[in-house]
Amino acid sequence: NTHDFLIRLHSGFGRRPVRILSTDGEFHSFRRQADRWSEAGEAVVERVPLEPFDTFAERFVEAARGSAYDWIVVSQVFFRTGGLFDRIEDLAALARPKGPWVLVDGYHGFMATPTDLEAVADRVFYVSGGYKYAMAGEGACFLHAPPGFCERPVVTGWFAEFGDLAGPPGGVGYRTDGGRFWGATMDFTALYRLNAARRMLDEAGLDTAAVADHARSLAARFQAALRQAGELAGAEVLNPVEGDAPRARFLALRHPDAQRWREALLAAEIVTDVRDDVIRFGFGLYQDTADIDRLVDVCRRALPV
Repeated sequence: NTHDFLIRLHSGFGRRPVRILSTDGEFHSFRRQADRWSEAGEAVVERVPLEPFDTFAERFVEAARGSAYDWIVVSQVFFRTGGLFDRIEDLAALARPKGPWVLVDGYHGFMATPTDLEAVADRVFYVSGGYKYAMAGEGACFLHAPPGFCERPVVTGWFAEFGDLAGPPGGVGYRTDGGRFWGATMDFTALYRLNAARRMLDEAGLDTAAVADHARSLAARFQAALRQAGELAGAEVLNPVEGDAPRARFLALRHPDAQRWREALLAAEIVTDVRDDVIRFGFGLYQDTADIDRLVDVCRRALPV
């Protein structure tokens, strides 16, 4: 899982505490671990607030440029709000093998929205996995590791010594490619599931862009009908559909009654997800416009004004 990679990357820094720049909107795997590193004196973490959303990207890049950090951690798509960070190249320009290292959490980006990292692949770490949009379930996470960065993580598995090795004479050797982050024996079932999902998409002539376009159209249809969706009409849309811009595969609505709405919709056999005061409606390949029309109708009846 992605947490394994976080642990190995953190172990690769040669000094403590590790100076980390991140946000107040990262997923729990990093948020919890960073809090514990801070408690233990292993890290000093500065978090840039996501709000106000329209200035976040500029504020985050300026913070990264303004101080000397060891590690910069940011999501490609934020799990709670659905906001998309579009300044990865600016962070990549700051990355150096001696620090800072840049890690992009792509869990809500991989196979959710078209992603091209070719221009920054030599300077940026990217972590994601098969859960959610890749339809592979748990256990198929991956890390892209740029050459020359974190060449000898202290936390290391025995698989990392297979193949071409580099390191000091008499010391622990490491692979020079991404295999330097390998762990140990794993259950490969998740990779078979990932291959099966990819094969299904290939046979149907579908790529991430096509699926994302379909999901965007469904989200736009739902967004346009919110005024007819009962109490949802009073929610703030945190990530509205705007043209054909890259986006999250869900619509995030903020309202103090989000928790109650989720329970009422679940009783009506509509499955949503809630994070604090934000309820998320996800859209995917297996839904069509009829499903959206039914969703609006159920919301109107389950959440009457």
